[in-house]
Amino acid sequence: MAAKTQYTVIVADDEDELREAVCTMIPWQDYGFRLVGSASNGLDALQLVEKHGPDLLLTDIRMPFISGIELARQVREVRPATNIAFLSGYDDFEYAKQAIRYNIISYMLKPLTMEGLGAELRTIRQKIDAQYAMFRQTAPRAEGPDLRAALLMPLVLDDYGEPEGESRAESYARQYGLLRDGEDRPDYTVMVSILLNEDGGNGTEPSFVASVDRLAAKYLRTVSFFASGKVISVLLGNPSDFAEYLHILADEIPQMADRVLGKRCRIGVSRTVGALTDLHGAYREAMEALRQGDRSEGGAQFINDLAPAVKGGELLCKRALEVLDQHYMQADLSLVSLSGMLAVSPNHLSACIKKYTGETFINILIRKRMEAARELLTSTGLKVQEISQRCGYTDQHYFSYCFKKYCGESPNAMRRRLEQERAGELA
Repeated sequence: MAAKTQYTVIVADDEDELREAVCTMIPWQDYGFRLVGSASNGLDALQLVEKHGPDLLLTDIRMPFISGIELARQVREVRPATNIAFLSGYDDFEYAKQAIRYNIISYMLKPLTMEGLGAELRTIRQKIDAQYAMFRQTAPRAEGPDLRAALLMPLVLDDYGEPEGESRAESYARQYGLLRDGEDRPDYTVMVSILLNEDGGNGTEPSFVASVDRLAAKYLRTVSFFASGKVISVLLGNPSDFAEYLHILADEIPQMADRVLGKRCRIGVSRTVGALTDLHGAYREAMEALRQGDRSEGGAQFINDLAPAVKGGELLCKRALEVLDQHYMQADLSLVSLSGMLAVSPNHLSACIKKYTGETFINILIRKRMEAARELLTSTGLKVQEISQRCGYTDQHYFSYCFKKYCGESPNAMRRRLEQERAGELA
């Protein structure tokens, strides 16, 4: 990335004085950053991340409503390419280590001087520079997966895998370091990635293998190679690995391709299979997924999203909104859990919702909860705490904050106003 390019940053801290000082007193441009937003709590910070897709989120680790660690987890779900730096008044690295896997690039202790923060921003800038430079590098990863790729290429590309050949394939896989030992029996998924030119044509270069391989290795065991204008990745893991990380990886690669290379990236993802001799079938599924949808747009497509039972596009969006109406009162409802109910990938569901409503899942969920809360507030005598719980909030203060932000007044203020209006009508 050119030296003059500025990285975007969002600041989140519930201490108003500190947040204002950081936002106004730090010469962001001098450190290679551009401030695009600030928030006093985790909810507002998450919405800003969804809106701006920043390179860096600088956040307090303990904030109202959504903690820094929970915020980091949710940011990884919607914007895995965003790096996160923690500010904390607690000298408790064990607490912070819970979030190390969420792209934590720095951990700073309060009180922090402006000079100290500036020095750390220089370090963070260098780390992001290195990340983006590595994404552009054309050299293979240091361990050089040539032998593993040589083993996998025919298994993936050629349709000759006989079941009786599985033991021989596994023996070679252990010999070449793909499998650790005789007890190592992972599941496999094939992912196919291509870069698009400005005209929508395939502009993938062999050098993109290294970029995909490095990102994939953050989440899953992986071997990638180049064939016929495509980067083909074989991902290894257990079912829980794929459930937690696969959709995040499939978002991060296009986000990084757009941010670092200025190109759109399309990805096709297969189902998981349990044998090396099933890799060719998985590759065919990944290619089928890649061919679907608007080929000029970037993003990931999972083969499961193309199953006959899955209604795509506007119909899927409509069904998602119906299910959200039925489950909005569940405190743990998320894009991931909603996609599980609909048997589609979070990536596909998020894209459909955004395309056909123009909004993000979190904004739609908050609006639904607030409309339900307003109805309960005006038509029942339930206490505010009871309304909060019925609308999916375990924290009454969090609920009241969201309600005031959405409706312009607190729940108690609205109830008093309505009571006064009714008394006036009766007078």
